[in-house]
Amino acid sequence: MASPLLDDRPAVRPAAAPVPSRRTRLLALPEVRWAGLSAVAFLLAFPLDLAGAPGWTWGPLYAVCYVAGGWEPGWAGLMALRERSLDVDLLMIVAAAGAAAIGQFLDGGLLVVIFAVSGALEALATRRTADSVRGLLDLAPATAVRVAFAGEEAVGEVVVAVGELRVGDVVLVRPGERLPADGTVVHGAGEVDQATITGEPLPVRKALGDEVFAGTLNGTGALRVRVDKDAADSVIARIVGMVEEASGTKAPTQLFIEKVEQRYSVGVVVATLALFLVPLAVGADFTSTLLRAMTFMIVASPCAVVLATMPPLLSAIANAGRHGVLVKSAVVMERLGGVTRVALDKTGTLTEGAPRVAEVRVLGAVCGEDGVLAAAAAAEYPSEHPVARAVVALAEERGLRIDPAEDFSSEPGWGVRAVVGGRDVRVGRPGGGGAGVASGGERVADAVDEVEGAGRTAVVVWVDGVPVGVLGVADRVRAGAGEAVEALGRLTGSVPVLLTGDNARAAERLAGEVGITEVRAGLLPQDKVAAVREWEAAGEKVLVVGDGVNDAPALAAAHSGIAMGRAGSDLALETADAVAVRDELATVPAVVALSRRARRLVVQNLVIASVCIGVLVVWDLAGHLPLPLGVAGHEGSTVLVGLNGLRLLRESAWRGAVRDA
Repeated sequence: MASPLLDDRPAVRPAAAPVPSRRTRLLALPEVRWAGLSAVAFLLAFPLDLAGAPGWTWGPLYAVCYVAGGWEPGWAGLMALRERSLDVDLLMIVAAAGAAAIGQFLDGGLLVVIFAVSGALEALATRRTADSVRGLLDLAPATAVRVAFAGEEAVGEVVVAVGELRVGDVVLVRPGERLPADGTVVHGAGEVDQATITGEPLPVRKALGDEVFAGTLNGTGALRVRVDKDAADSVIARIVGMVEEASGTKAPTQLFIEKVEQRYSVGVVVATLALFLVPLAVGADFTSTLLRAMTFMIVASPCAVVLATMPPLLSAIANAGRHGVLVKSAVVMERLGGVTRVALDKTGTLTEGAPRVAEVRVLGAVCGEDGVLAAAAAAEYPSEHPVARAVVALAEERGLRIDPAEDFSSEPGWGVRAVVGGRDVRVGRPGGGGAGVASGGERVADAVDEVEGAGRTAVVVWVDGVPVGVLGVADRVRAGAGEAVEALGRLTGSVPVLLTGDNARAAERLAGEVGITEVRAGLLPQDKVAAVREWEAAGEKVLVVGDGVNDAPALAAAHSGIAMGRAGSDLALETADAVAVRDELATVPAVVALSRRARRLVVQNLVIASVCIGVLVVWDLAGHLPLPLGVAGHEGSTVLVGLNGLRLLRESAWRGAVRDA
């Protein structure tokens, strides 16, 4: 009978509660529901109004639009007034109400819809980020198998909640289970996939005395782990904390805009009140004075200013989306153009994230290169290990015959053994091989040193106890990586930096291939965040490009973050400001260059909008600006800056950005 402490059967877990669909979660946001109702009512009223239909057909629809989209920002603005703060949202609601008061329902409705949709998008982004952070905690299991001891002897097991674990407890982790806590292996050996923490693409052998992390996956072998940290202090919990902290901070651009909004709002309100009250005090007609003040409110409203910024940025977002880059907001698109330094992850970013056999070194005359590869592939064929899949893939690519394997066995942390065509074939790490296997002497050691010196993982192949070859396993460099690094260097004026959890030799080899000169290897997530904060403290605006959970804190802490989409973790995709959907690195410098084009158009539009608004305001103050002419001028400037911004929708804009990069 197998010992209960070494039983490899997975523990029975309670069924998870049903997870609401994304659509259900979105509709649960009140901001989304109110903005949707406001937009639908406006779109129904708009054609009826233009067609000259009776007022009773479109009037109630405009009323629904105003109330649904305006009550929440209006109420929030009133609450802000209690704190002696005035924001542009309240100003827009007042301007919309003023427009409606003088019969300009279309203008007021458009203002309400714009700001309601903006608030809904902000709430949606906040909710999705929060969901992703909470989802990260699910990497660590809810329960753990705690080993009970009588003295030094294990006498049983008990399933407990992870929160009940204390420092010094010993837990049992079977194959296929995630580790419940950070700790140290005290019994057993196995291979642990810790890509969620370090980004390392290959499972890492763990044995007596080795450190392990909560949330990582035990692939082979039962492990007993002594808990070294409380759940709140684990690496995975610290990742969550760092993402939450960084996501809760405001970018300098956002803070600057808030200051401008406050001053602009106060200025317009004061001017409007003065324009209304001063003439009344000297005996002016009430109706004409009110009409003039409302005209001022209309022409001074910042519709043109808002559209001066949004069309170029939104057009750039749409164009980037057509070419495989999802930029999550206009603010992000604006920020991307300001980056001055780029930090790149290695595995899954500069590389494809899947190991491959990069070289086959033959030892002696027992087998040729194809013979070594065919023997290794036959022995590895039944295995699910990433190295095994790489060996089999190369053999199939070369069209080699893969004989059936018998008596297959796998030893955690070392490799595999099988009988292939009556011969004993073993494939594994250097220094292993088991009893009856010759060491191979200096030839094997020299070959292994050369393979590992090139930044690759060495795998030795034995046939009937004799070493016949060494395989060099490496991750494949992503197509276009070198060109992307060069382009990013030109755009920012500094060569990108490599930040990775992989070993230094592998990182330096890859850096040399793609033209990177600065490498920081062996980093945990908090180390990447520290590097980003170090650069930003020196005045740099850092763009981080990564793909894994281990990159999420740095993506959140950086000025801007781009995640690789195909293999990217859910948290990295949600935390990043943009996603390279098709994993094409060439799109990263292109979208940075496109952002810079958008920023130039924003400046152009702001000049146009400011001049138009200024002329209309001066006309209204210094003379008599007819309301129809004021509305025409206001809407004309809005259309002008909108059309100017839409230039970035053209295919030629993306081609130009690629040339700029």
